[in-house]
Amino acid sequence: MIAWWDLTESQQSAETLRDFLREEAEQAWSDIPGLILKIWVSDPASNRWGAVFLWESEEAAAAAKMPRSAGELIGYPLAFREWFDVEATVEGLHSLTSLSGLGLALQSLVP
Repeated sequence: MIAWWDLTESQQSAETLRDFLREEAEQAWSDIPGLILKIWVSDPASNRWGAVFLWESEEAAAAAKMPRSAGELIGYPLAFREWFDVEATVEGLHSLTSLSGLGLALQSLVP
């Protein structure tokens, strides 16, 4: 699933929502059964914030008990949500030991 908020009418910005990721969201989402990967994304130039979710199955996504969402801070529903099927995946050659802990919100925490 891909989800986006337009932050134009919100008091939140990509920068303020990074605090939410650091303080709460990253850890809360790490224990969700059936969630393979969640990638938070932002586009400060167009004032958007969102996420890409990769689930084991549609059933896992439907059964998941979701933690507190950035939507509570943003103050209104998503501007865009789309579900899709994954046709194939590949993980390229890289030196990372894990995909967890990457991104601008956590950059200062990575040694």
